[in-house]
Formats: sequence, C-alpha cells, structure tokens
Amino acid sequence: MPATVIDVKAADDRRDVVHRAVQALAEGQLVAFPTETVYGLAASALNPQAIHDLRHAKGRPETNPFSLCVSGADTLWDYVPNASPLMCRLARRCWPGPVTLVMPCDEGSVVSQFTEEVRQAVSPSGLVGLRVPAHDLIAQAMHFLPGPLALTSANLSGQPDAIHGKEVVEALGDRVGLILDDGKCRYGQPSSVVKVEGNHFQMLRQGVVSESVLNHLSSYFVLFVCTGNTCRSPMAEVVMQKHLADKIGTTIDQLDQKGILVASAGIAAYPGGRAAPEAIHILGARSLDLNGHASQPLSDRLVEQADLILTMTAGHRDAILARWPEARDRIQTLSSDGRDIADPIGGSEDVYRQCLEQIESEIKQRVKDLDLDNLLPS
Repeated sequence: MPATVIDVKAADDRRDVVHRAVQALAEGQLVAFPTETVYGLAASALNPQAIHDLRHAKGRPETNPFSLCVSGADTLWDYVPNASPLMCRLARRCWPGPVTLVMPCDEGSVVSQFTEEVRQAVSPSGLVGLRVPAHDLIAQAMHFLPGPLALTSANLSGQPDAIHGKEVVEALGDRVGLILDDGKCRYGQPSSVVKVEGNHFQMLRQGVVSESVLNHLSSYFVLFVCTGNTCRSPMAEVVMQKHLADKIGTTIDQLDQKGILVASAGIAAYPGGRAAPEAIHILGARSLDLNGHASQPLSDRLVEQADLILTMTAGHRDAILARWPEARDRIQTLSSDGRDIADPIGGSEDVYRQCLEQIESEIKQRVKDLDLDNLLPS
C-alpha cells in the first residue's frame, strides 16, 4: 500500500502533523521525517516488529546497527550511565544538531531493557549511536513518545541519501506508512558520526560537522562570571589562562590547541566594553594583557557550553541558577568557601590589586585540583 504523504508546508497546523506521526509510530508504522541533514526513517524502538520492518524497508544488512533518536542531552545518562566528561560535553554542545555520538552503553542502560531483537538492531557490539536531530517535527514528536526511535536514512541501502521529500516517496513510497514532506533538508548531507570512549573521540564519518570543529567542541571550557565583565571576571580569565598554560607546559596562545578554553562574561554586561584601566595596568605589570578584552553579556550559548562556571559572588551564582537551573552541576563560586569577591570598581589600584590577589589565590587551588588528564580530549 502506498504511503500517506503529508505536504508539511501546506498543512494548516503543524501540531496536527506531529500528532499523526506519533499515532503512526505508536501503531508500529514506519515514518519518514525531515531532519536538518537528510530525510530519516524512524520506527519505535519499543516495537520489535517495527524494527524488523525498518530493516526490511531499507534492505539493510543485519550487521549495520540503527541509531537511536533521543529527546535531548539530558537523557544521555539513561543510555550511557557511565558517560565521561567528554561524552557529556559533546552531547551538550552538539545536540540538537547534525552529530551522531557512538558510545558504550554499559550495564544499567535503557538499551538493556529492549528486547533481544531490538538490542541486536541498535547495539550489537555494546555501543549505541545517539542522535538529536535539529528539526521541530521530530523534536516535537519525541515529546509524545514513551521511548526512543530507531533512526536511519530514508533511502534504500547503498542508494543516495534523500534530501527532498519527493525522493523518499520515489525510493520508499510503498514500504513505509507515513512520509512528512517538508521540502529540501537544510544541509543536504549526512550527520557526522563520532565514536567517543573515555576522553577520546574518533571521527567515523565526516558529515556536516568537520573534525576541526569537533576538536573545538571537545575542548574543556571554563567561564568566569561577574556583573559588568570589565574587572573581576576578565582578570580571572587571564590569570586562569596563565596558570593552566604553566600546568601543561604551553603558552596562553596555545591553550585552545591543547583543548582548553577560558572566557568571561557579565550578568549585566554591555557588549564590547573595555576592561577597567586599573585592571589593565596591574595585569600589565605581570606581563598579562587585558587590552584586547571586550565585555560580553552572559548568554544561553555560554551557559550551555561551559563545563565549569565560576562566579565572583553567591549572588551571581543564584541569579544564573534562577534563569538556567539546568546548569546547577556546573556552577560554583570561585571561592571554595563561598566567600564573595568584592567588586573593586571605583576603587584605587591597591583595591584592584587586593582583588586580584584573592582571585589568584583561588585560581591556583582550582588549577591544582583539576584532573586535566581525565578532562581534556586525548
């Protein structure tokens, strides 16, 4: 029987399109979704018959596992209970997006609860590929489904990927239940497939995201936060860079190539402001340069990507948590005992110097305690 094809762009209500897709999946049908990469063919991972039908529709060898489409990075621990810092970092930074992460699904993983047939289809070797596509239709469908989707490209095995809905109809029109035709996919090429074990990653297939971009995304990122991002947090940023560079035997300019990023922001900062003259002067006396600093406001992107957020005061920490509660496990006051580092703005150079000494004392201990062998990508 030919598939039902929905022209998404002509639909009166995209929510109705989503509900029809959810119903079809719940009934065990195969559904072709648009994604930002290429069209994907999905089946409920809770339905062994649907998984069997998915492999048959693709004509795919049993040795080739399907990826799992999950709802977001916050579900990573359900599938990879022993996720390493690098796995968490890449999931947080790459999802939703065109990257499939292949990771070990140890004992206790949701995968272990699947039927034997489904486990063999998605994790025959103890590894599982996880993907969170950046397309609203499949993202919204995931909110209504009780479990993940087995996901593969919507084409016959060995044939070109489908980047237009009409190509899915031509290739699979009599093998699937529902096709959501949303026109051309944004990128028109597959997701990048990245194997991650411990603190090491390997590019298995380069797609939309290049290996050089993955290198950047895998970096350990420390973010300092104050109010205006003109004195305390910029000083902390540069001092942290200096001590980290000394610890690993490199220069500040080479830190990013070693997999370390350090930045600063302010919860009430204006973009592009210069560092306070006093801060520039006292750091310059240590051969540390703040002349090129440009203030930036704290943003969703910075909070989402930071591995460690260090605030100057408890008030800064609380303000961030009120807006971004999901960052709770990654945010601390710079002072280990929770003491505030007072704002030196308007004070003399001696006040700035005392502030810097307090910041540096805390940073020295932080750097000493950091297990960089475990945190940095190898």
